[in-house]
Amino acid sequence: MKLSELDVIIVPGLNGSGPDHWQSRWETKLKNATRIAHADFAQPSRELWTSAVVQAVAAASRPVVLVAHSIGVATIAHAGPKLGGKVAGAFLVAMSDWNREEVLPGLAHDFAPIPRDPLPFPSMMVASRNDPYCDFEVAGDYANCWGSFLMDAGDSGHINAESGHGPWPEGTMIFARFLSGLKP
Repeated sequence: MKLSELDVIIVPGLNGSGPDHWQSRWETKLKNATRIAHADFAQPSRELWTSAVVQAVAAASRPVVLVAHSIGVATIAHAGPKLGGKVAGAFLVAMSDWNREEVLPGLAHDFAPIPRDPLPFPSMMVASRNDPYCDFEVAGDYANCWGSFLMDAGDSGHINAESGHGPWPEGTMIFARFLSGLKP
């Protein structure tokens, strides 16, 4: 599919993917992109965050591609069965393993357990081999369960601004390749 034929919904992670994050940069550059807004990006809530994605997809006027980072990936896993046929695909980057409370202590872990059911739309999981928030093998296991194509990002940390992935030009190329494989 062509990007011009889609609505892109950006699903940020914890703390909302700040201004230097690749998601924020993509939102600025893509005229058909919108970002999920939450009242509190520092205290994630499965019910509120999932509901926001479901509402955004329902409000879209064209087929949707979801672009999720970190806990946004878990949000998509929870929302997936409620999204109907409007979602053309999901681009999932650097999932965080909310099944392990020690990964992000002090936060509610109501995203756990992360669903393992296949996603009802095509998806690609981009995972790093040295992500401090999710082991590569765990990300690969979820990609397999969800029916996602797994893209090995090598040693890329959490694929965010802190790990040197503000602009993330490789990500735009991977995203373009993903879009080219989607069917209308």
